[in-house]
Amino acid sequence: MNSCAKLLLVLLAESAFGFGQQAPASTLERVVADAQAAQAGGHYSAAAADYAEAVKMRPDTPELWANLGLMQQETGDLSAAASSFLRANRLNPALYVPNLFLGIDYAHGGRAKEAIPLLMKAEKINPTDPQAPLALGRAYIADGNFSAAARALHRAIALSPKLGPAWFTLGIARLDQVEADARILSEEGKQSSFAGALYAESLVKQARYGEAASLYKTLLDSQPQPPCLRSELGFALLREHDRQNAASAFSAERAAHPECGLALLGQARIAMEEGDAAEATSILQELWNRDRGFFESHASILAEGLPQDKASAMATVLSAEESAHLPEDLHKTLLAVFDPLSQNPSGASPATEEILAEPASASHPTAQSDYSAGEFRQCALRLESSVTPLSADKLRLLAACSFLTGDNERASKAADALRELEPRSLEALYWSIQANERVAFQSLARFQELEPDSARSHVLLGDIYQQLERHEDAQAEYRKALALAPGDPAATLGLASAYLSNGNDDGAMELARSALASSPGDPEMNLILGEALMSQRAYAEAEPYLLKSLHAKPQMLPRIHALIGKAYAETGRTQEAIEQLKLGAASDEDGSVEYLLARLYRKIGDSKDANEALERMKTIKEQRETRGMKRVEDPDLSPLEAVGTQASAP
Repeated sequence: MNSCAKLLLVLLAESAFGFGQQAPASTLERVVADAQAAQAGGHYSAAAADYAEAVKMRPDTPELWANLGLMQQETGDLSAAASSFLRANRLNPALYVPNLFLGIDYAHGGRAKEAIPLLMKAEKINPTDPQAPLALGRAYIADGNFSAAARALHRAIALSPKLGPAWFTLGIARLDQVEADARILSEEGKQSSFAGALYAESLVKQARYGEAASLYKTLLDSQPQPPCLRSELGFALLREHDRQNAASAFSAERAAHPECGLALLGQARIAMEEGDAAEATSILQELWNRDRGFFESHASILAEGLPQDKASAMATVLSAEESAHLPEDLHKTLLAVFDPLSQNPSGASPATEEILAEPASASHPTAQSDYSAGEFRQCALRLESSVTPLSADKLRLLAACSFLTGDNERASKAADALRELEPRSLEALYWSIQANERVAFQSLARFQELEPDSARSHVLLGDIYQQLERHEDAQAEYRKALALAPGDPAATLGLASAYLSNGNDDGAMELARSALASSPGDPEMNLILGEALMSQRAYAEAEPYLLKSLHAKPQMLPRIHALIGKAYAETGRTQEAIEQLKLGAASDEDGSVEYLLARLYRKIGDSKDANEALERMKTIKEQRETRGMKRVEDPDLSPLEAVGTQASAP
């Protein structure tokens, strides 16, 4: 029995309501009893027919219309269900079920703005049912209001902490917020140190350590900048097995910024690699005493890429009696890092929330001095307890201190508040991205704990592997999801995308064609099929699918226009190709779009625009190389560059 059946809160279990006023009571009671019996047995079509008969007898009874709507909902007749819920709502606007399900149906039908007030009303009518704030959170996501979605979903979780869909939806809301913020940052602050630091971090996650190190080096002299960039460089160098330069980076960071806990973690990590466990634990205890929240939220970096023999040696030391002098919670946290079997699934020690709730002490006169001492929790709590509104500078400090001590919710809120004061603040976007990404993965991890072998859980893992470019692992997870839920749209789309990313065009096309047979307008599936056909040089065949994909998310449109432009170019429609490529220029990450534009401009005799396109291409390539990205060679580049150089020479 699904969620609709579980929410039958208005069933007519009594024979009151004055049925005898318009129909014989025995007749109406019998019809309602038959409906309830059919409903209890899962025979929703029969129950819907009985309730339809009942509303003919008593069209002025809103509860009957509500139950009819529920049964129509169960049978998949959403249009009829919406009509029944509307009728019930007009008769009695204070009924919970019509407001709830009408809001759900509107949200599913792309009418999120109409759904939101209905769901807000439903939550007010019945504040104890988590389904209303859960549905409201989903409606806010559809409307693009991710902060409001998170607040609604937190209310759902407070009512039902083990409600897996609420944790899952919260994770998605946070990831959507990250995506929205990242898009703004890439448009408004592409050359900033904040965008650069986030990109370097993504390179590290993809195991592209040399590129990340090159990028970090270019950011060291930029101002303003995120904290601990030199230590981030140090860890990238460590993963490249350049221990000497990594040690120099950590030492320089600690000298210039003694508050940087990441530098201490780096020095402890080097001590581990050199076999000096005593030095490592001494440094780690210093950091633990300074700020437990920072330690707990960053300690996992100690084991990332650490040779197995060194990790095992550290675990052995921690298990020995000589480690008994360590504080108990520190000892448990370190064991969790170096012994995966003892890891706490939640990713933090049980004491963290209690610590974050402690009042700030008076050991430093200001929040800034708390920060300078590396006591980020105290800094955050001092700022949070301010009785006056915080200035932009203090909100920046609050966001940084909150994030560094592991209080991601507070960091996210501080970033939101900073953006209200300074709508174009790149630093606010940076902290929002960092904090919301952490909250997203914590929420999704909680969902996986609650539903460890659900189709959604496997789709989630597949999406994460796909982002990390671990395409084989992603494919395995999507297949598991499809084994549990054959035909699941998200799993099918994920598997097709993973096939495409991994060069399996035939597999991608087979899945896409199968999905489009039942849903021909799906823009993302049309895009996958179009891309696969393009990679096989079937340009004319790809075109109609690419055109249908123009209904995809706005952020995907530049790439789609670029693909359409290439299809037009390959099929002889030069001017149309130019127009599409111009629309797709924003997606050009390696200069290939500008290069094709230059070729097409040459073809129609437009040397001026061709040369300008070449200059833009060169700029893109220079920026790509400056940012430490892999150079992409174009075998046809040199002749065209030579032509462009000659044409522009005096």
